[in-house]
Amino acid sequence: MPADDVIILWPDGPPGPLPGVGPEVSYPAPPGLPKGTQFLRNISVPSLTVFRPKTANGVGVIVAPGGGWRIHAWEHEGLDVGRFLADRGYTAFVLKYRVMGTPADQAEFDAAMASIDARLAAPLPAAHMPREMDKLAADAPEYFRAREAAAEDGRRAIAVVRERAAAFGLRPDAVGLIGFSAGAFLAADVALDPQAAPLAFVAPIYGGETRGRPVPADAPPLFTAVAQDDRLLFRMVEGLYADWIDADRPAELHAFTRGGHGFGMIRQNLPVDAWPELFHTWLKSLGLG
Repeated sequence: MPADDVIILWPDGPPGPLPGVGPEVSYPAPPGLPKGTQFLRNISVPSLTVFRPKTANGVGVIVAPGGGWRIHAWEHEGLDVGRFLADRGYTAFVLKYRVMGTPADQAEFDAAMASIDARLAAPLPAAHMPREMDKLAADAPEYFRAREAAAEDGRRAIAVVRERAAAFGLRPDAVGLIGFSAGAFLAADVALDPQAAPLAFVAPIYGGETRGRPVPADAPPLFTAVAQDDRLLFRMVEGLYADWIDADRPAELHAFTRGGHGFGMIRQNLPVDAWPELFHTWLKSLGLG
């Protein structure tokens, strides 16, 4: 199913553009689980790519791909998710949010990313898995501004979708957000501080944390999925789920033994492949679909 249209979130430019962001680049993912899928980097013009269903169920879902606040895993955590949702009656809006600037030269960028990936791939016993993203990224000060900008774009996306709800055949109170990795942190950050009416639901997939902030009394129902062999983010996702439960808010966690990080819509012939249909079933249980 092709996308219907693209909505620019900030027609006059976003607040506080991130430094050092050159022209947007689309490139094939390097070797690994998403090899050959489409990645984007140097994103400075936030937008929503819209997928309309043949028969709309009145529910809107904003989709935030991941990529460590440096890139977007645009295809398997974005466009493919939008198609999956539209095929099931949801109107999907794939969010292209701002990211940090990266080198214009692709080879230089690839080398820098390979170095980061190698450092993060070091084996870790479960007891030493990181529990806070801010501490993990403390040596990258640009991360903090990029994370803030991503949340700004997330809130703007929600406002735009709600403003245009009638045009898309949506119920204004039936707009939710699903995000992956960095997009999952965006989803959690917005759910904790929406600066507007709460979302109908939030689904941070292999990512997200509260940063010690209280979970609001009206926080949306939460769905999350993660693999135990995601040594970087497994404990953070556990903590997010525990914080939601401790606040007496509805939450559902699917922790798969294997699947790694960044599985998105890529099938691995493992139980983790079931997460999209589990998410769909969960939405229907909320009366959303």
